[in-house]
Amino acid sequence: MSTDTNTDDADAGESGGHCSTPDSDGEVAEEIAIISFERKLDTAREIVDGIGDGYEQVDIIEYHGDVFAEHWGDYDCFVGLMASGIAMRKTAPLLDDKWDDPAIVVVDEALTWAIPITGGHHGANQVAHDLSQLGAVPAMTTASEAAGKQGVESKAKALDAHVVNGDSTVATNLAVLNEELGPVARLDGPRAVLVEDDVTVLKRNSEDGVVLGTGTVSGVKKEQVLRAWEAALADIDRSLSDVEFVATGTRKEGEPGLYEAAQEIGAGVVLFEKETLERFEGPSPSRSKELIGWPGIAEASAIAGGREHELAREKERFEDAVTVAVGR
Repeated sequence: MSTDTNTDDADAGESGGHCSTPDSDGEVAEEIAIISFERKLDTAREIVDGIGDGYEQVDIIEYHGDVFAEHWGDYDCFVGLMASGIAMRKTAPLLDDKWDDPAIVVVDEALTWAIPITGGHHGANQVAHDLSQLGAVPAMTTASEAAGKQGVESKAKALDAHVVNGDSTVATNLAVLNEELGPVARLDGPRAVLVEDDVTVLKRNSEDGVVLGTGTVSGVKKEQVLRAWEAALADIDRSLSDVEFVATGTRKEGEPGLYEAAQEIGAGVVLFEKETLERFEGPSPSRSKELIGWPGIAEASAIAGGREHELAREKERFEDAVTVAVGR
């Protein structure tokens, strides 16, 4: 199983694609403070107007010497509308642990650059990417992003999960960078698992969410996918807010309409290899097996991704473009 969240840059966070849970490891940002000098408040308001709808809270706070210390711990991310040197000097004494510290991004008044300073994998890269909607270039320096690869924190986000053992991510992200990390392996409990420091453990955030197993025709439109998902979920008294992630086959990797729809609902896209889908083949007949040798993607991926490996709803084809099954 592999994971992806964006067709162009899988490591970058997406606006609206955020998950916030009490025990999250902080890989996302929902509450942001824009720290701005008085003369730059118009730019701060421009940022709120541009990306504010994608977050639970975006506040503008006028800069003073102790502003970061005063509000440390109140926000997931600080956007410093100032020189990077100011933000670095004022926040450096406050930094303690990358898993608990808020993310910090600095941006210039002309919105030319958005530079994550700390917490790249924990919200800063996500916010910097969102600021690119306003024309700012996200200057990401974390190794996996720089190489265009998806680190384990991003994999966790796509799976609506969180990292249990944070210290392990140094080794596993290095393996990602060197292309030595295979697909995420799923273990169904109850069982005990003994791991070393170079094994990252991901735990799902929700307990009763559903998985949208989805197959599409090439060139499918985002709106077609969204309508199909809504119809399939409504039939079992569920909504898009109940979705943990979208599951499909690797042959659908990079399908723009599918990824855009997932971005719209704030869900990651999980890609299952053919061999995995064959182990979880669904009950409904599938023409794809006859024509191309693949099991039905919608049902097989919904079963493979579901917590209980069961279908909550068998597949249905919508608008001759999208096939959806719901797994649990």
